[in-house]
Amino acid sequence: MHDFPQGFAWHRRAVLAAMAALGVQALPRFDAFAASADPFALGVASGDPAADGFVLWTRLAGPAGTVLPPRAVAVRFEVAEDEAFHRIVRTGIEIARPEAAHSVHVELGGLRDGRTYWYRFHALGATSPVGRTKTVPVNADRLRLAMTSCQHWELGWFGAYRDMIAAAPDLIVQVGDYIYEQAYPKEPQVRSFGAPDPTDLDGYRARYALYRSDPDLREAHRLFPWLVTWDDHEVLNDYAALANREGLPPEVFAVRRAAAYQAYFEHMPIRPSLWRSKPAPRLFRAVDWGELASLSMLDTRQYRNAPACAAPQVARNLKLDHCQERHGADRSMLGTAQEAWLDRRLERERRPWSLLAQGVFFAPLALDGTGETVWSDQWDGYPAARDRLTERLGQPSVNNAVVLSGDIHSFWINDLKHGPASGPTVGTEIVTSALAAQSPPPGRFGDVLANNPHIRLSDVQHTGYVLMEVDRRRMNAQLRQIDARQRDARPKLLAMIEKDAGARHEPAIVTSGSSHSL
Repeated sequence: MHDFPQGFAWHRRAVLAAMAALGVQALPRFDAFAASADPFALGVASGDPAADGFVLWTRLAGPAGTVLPPRAVAVRFEVAEDEAFHRIVRTGIEIARPEAAHSVHVELGGLRDGRTYWYRFHALGATSPVGRTKTVPVNADRLRLAMTSCQHWELGWFGAYRDMIAAAPDLIVQVGDYIYEQAYPKEPQVRSFGAPDPTDLDGYRARYALYRSDPDLREAHRLFPWLVTWDDHEVLNDYAALANREGLPPEVFAVRRAAAYQAYFEHMPIRPSLWRSKPAPRLFRAVDWGELASLSMLDTRQYRNAPACAAPQVARNLKLDHCQERHGADRSMLGTAQEAWLDRRLERERRPWSLLAQGVFFAPLALDGTGETVWSDQWDGYPAARDRLTERLGQPSVNNAVVLSGDIHSFWINDLKHGPASGPTVGTEIVTSALAAQSPPPGRFGDVLANNPHIRLSDVQHTGYVLMEVDRRRMNAQLRQIDARQRDARPKLLAMIEKDAGARHEPAIVTSGSSHSL
């Protein structure tokens, strides 16, 4: 008999009666699979941590990610304060329904802050692997996070997660391109999708199931809470709201996008209160680490205006040359509601560190000396929206702003300015390279340092991730280089970024990895 928190009722008979009324399967066996099959082959995960709780996730599936029979299944969960589950503090039943691919999201609250918890699921006579997660400390003196982006199944191994696991971050922040919807047959491949590009719900679900078959990715999900956002490849490369590279009419592309969004939420540990039974899913949200750091996770795809200087309903990442339309004052990357939400957060900021995680390159990136040749898919396609945000980052309430970005398969460190390039620094941008994807072609970004004096570092040759730590005195971040083409590549330190909390308008200090040891 377990001791539950005060007010917690365990109505087993009522639950079983409700299951029977719903036709929910509670049999300790598979109807259509071998008795030894594991319904938890896709693993477990947690995410969106708060001071009093988090989200737990699993998805029931048959061998090799095959779909279960089309009936509801009862899934019991347990949360404990110890790995042996002697001190269980939460338990309950969720219903895994076929219309949600038998995914389960448990949104918990009422737990103690700053604590590690263990969790597991039971269904169909099987027990899941034991997951580990944590709540946010109310009195935080340190935050260690790992930032990752762009993981293409065919173009690299996910071994960087082994290095990430060894670093024991408090949180893994994934800033987009968790899956890739398209193959690149001309690039060297280490493994195969084994299926055509997904365009419907079944296809996207199968792609996520394939990704969760990777043992390194699955283990990182099991051991640490995640905070995630999407970029474009979760749906279709370069899409912007309902504009798309195939020029499909909005009503046609909306069906594909809705299928991709549904599969994303089915497979990610995101609070269901943000997306379940909503007219449109919401992905922008906050995870604030006590009084130490605010962390705003942004959505830079769903609400952005269509690309400037492009054909109607077409969105492709193209080189813009003196495109005046991109400078429109009303153009937005975040949309009105998200922009207002972020404005309120920054106006009320009181913490030493303000972290903004989002999908695409934020700082200006001029491709020539005029400053008017840029790539359309980045914030350069929406400079007025960027100016509004850098103005907010420069206000007195914001002490130290750090923008965390991905997307362009390369490492960058950028000083963020508002107004003229000679003006004060209002923040730092750290761009992580791809965890596993091809590097940009030579010359894609022109003479970077000559055309962009605010860019402190640009490395377009290496894959890897960013390991970052902040405390009340300073921030330091490591650009960790790991060759995704090698299954057991050893990590190397490409560069280190440091910034004192008191040096508000000073640029970060960037040093070569050769000056440090791992």
